[in-house]
Amino acid sequence: MSITQQGFLVLVVTLAVLLSGAPVAFALGAISLIFLVIFQGFDSLQVVAETFYSGLHDFTLVSIPMFVMMGAAIGSSPAGRDLYEALDRWLYRVPGGLALSNLGACAIFAALTGSSPACCAAIGRMGIPEMRRRGYPDDVATGSICAGGTLGILIPPSLTFILYGIATETSIGRLFLAGVMPGLMLTGLFMVWTLFIIWKRGFREHAPDFRYTWWQKFQSIPKIAPFIVIIIGVMYVLYGGVATPSEAAGVGAALCVVLAVIIYRMWSPTSWWQILRDTTRESVMILMIIAAAVLFGYMLTSLYLTQTLAQAIAEMQVNRWVLMLLINIFLIVCGFFAPPAALILMTAPILLPIITTAGFDPVWFGVVLTINMEIGLIHPPVGLNIYIVNSIAPDVPVTRVMYGTIPYVLCMMLAILILCIFPEIATWLPDYLMGPATARVR
Repeated sequence: MSITQQGFLVLVVTLAVLLSGAPVAFALGAISLIFLVIFQGFDSLQVVAETFYSGLHDFTLVSIPMFVMMGAAIGSSPAGRDLYEALDRWLYRVPGGLALSNLGACAIFAALTGSSPACCAAIGRMGIPEMRRRGYPDDVATGSICAGGTLGILIPPSLTFILYGIATETSIGRLFLAGVMPGLMLTGLFMVWTLFIIWKRGFREHAPDFRYTWWQKFQSIPKIAPFIVIIIGVMYVLYGGVATPSEAAGVGAALCVVLAVIIYRMWSPTSWWQILRDTTRESVMILMIIAAAVLFGYMLTSLYLTQTLAQAIAEMQVNRWVLMLLINIFLIVCGFFAPPAALILMTAPILLPIITTAGFDPVWFGVVLTINMEIGLIHPPVGLNIYIVNSIAPDVPVTRVMYGTIPYVLCMMLAILILCIFPEIATWLPDYLMGPATARVR
């Protein structure tokens, strides 16, 4: 069997297994073992245990459970509700102010959790019922939450950037900084579209004489202010050279847990158990996917599939922007079938030599790749955020939710185009604060 035939067989089997609903980590591990045995014999299994272990033998991975715990502590508390109410009181005068409040809350909550599903679920539980109660169209209410939830993997601290940094040996601190401006830009695009569609439909949620007093506005701030301070503090110690990502994540997680306990009186063992349970469950899932993806990458390299694909693309001799267009199409299509963590760990090591050979910045590409992953989160058939929102509002048909996400998918595509025209949006801040990149080191 030729290398091309082997590659096609691996592709078909991998897609079939992932689409079957099998757990991603076990699916990748099983596929790797099967193809190693088929093409290289049972002797190839001697390195499986060492390869699997090497996927987890990285101190940077310590930051993952810590950032997950930060998100679990915030997600288990009413912090999302308070954040949402605070923004609503300040933006209520703006047409569509509640939808904008949801998007703003998603952006801030993303910086606290680093997780798209957690962000979507936490803000959606309050935002969707309230928007529908005030008469917002179902597609706007659900679509804006789906889109806002995706910001959890773009605005730092982002688990997606951590995984990309580990897979490609790119500075995680630089990636975090690179996600700030694109994250704000994407939030702005979401808000502009939401304002436009609300204005076009002539919708107004409050009576003209409705008012929140200044006391009611400022009354909503004290509970959320400490969490905003944590975000600023974690970013400062991380980018100021005071601490490594793992240390910053540990301190941030500890502070979030302490504040959740003090501010929201989460003293009961049940509350603590829920935080620890959610942290352990998600962390183990991510770490298992990382180890299995490393084994999957080893299988691809051993069969010379990665090198052959990279060489074939390099020999196409097309304009580098045509190459980037093809890569984006490839990532969007793959995002329809696989979750971001698995997809990044499978594709990033393959695509890195291709994009660097074409002269693209790996940090900039990390941002572009992440936005592609965001598209997959609100696009069927996987579309995780779609099904989270549907579980919150089960009486809204899934097709209606999908219809509401389409304009936000187009906003993400526009953001990728803007980043291609103005790459400095992603690269300026890390270059300014950390100096120009000279090597891809963590």
